[in-house]
Amino acid sequence: MSTVQEIEAAIPQLTQPELEQFHAWFEEYVEDHLELTDEVKAKLDESRREIAAGHCTTRQPH
Repeated sequence: MSTVQEIEAAIPQLTQPELEQFHAWFEEYVEDHLELTDEVKAKLDESRREIAAGHCTTRQPH
């Protein structure tokens, strides 16, 4: 059995609090290990420039 299969088999056995703890940990882990592509970095830079220039709008919740 592979490690992935072991993890997949273990997850349904978790209690709700354990599942929430695992989810929070995994979400942070993935975020920390993602690499931004050059395209995403360029879009972020463009968005920052637009915001700095005042070319943005905000939406207010209803």
